[in-house]
Amino acid sequence: MSDHTEQRHADEARERWGHTDAHEQSVARTASYSESVWAEIKAELESIESDFADAMVQGIAPDADAARALAERARLHIDRRYYACSHEMHAALADMYTADERFRAHYDDRVEGLAEYVAATIKANAARHT
Repeated sequence: MSDHTEQRHADEARERWGHTDAHEQSVARTASYSESVWAEIKAELESIESDFADAMVQGIAPDADAARALAERARLHIDRRYYACSHEMHAALADMYTADERFRAHYDDRVEGLAEYVAATIKANAARHT
C-alpha cells in the first residue's frame, strides 16, 4: 500500500471513529509498531482470510464450530493488535464488511461471496457469546 493510500485510510478512520476509545487505543498501540510487526500483522491477516476462503469453498456452514473458531481468531487478531474488540463490536464490523463496497470487494476479490460468509461467521460467533 502506498504512503498516500495509507494516509487516506488513516484520515478516513480518524474522521469516522476518531471520537471513539477504540480509535484512540488503536492509534496508541500501532504508533510503536516496527516494520517487522506490521509484516507479522499482515501475515496473520492473510492467514485468517485464506482460512475463511478455504472454509467457505469447503462448504463449512457459517455457524459450524470450525467457522466460528475462524471468526474468533479474526476477533482476537483485532483485539490483540489494534483495540479491545468485543463480540458485539465484531458483529458491527461484520455489517461494515458487507455494506462498504471497499470491504466487500476486498473479500469478494478473493472468492465471490466471501464478504457475506465472513460476516455470517462473525455474527454466528457473536451470537454464541452473547
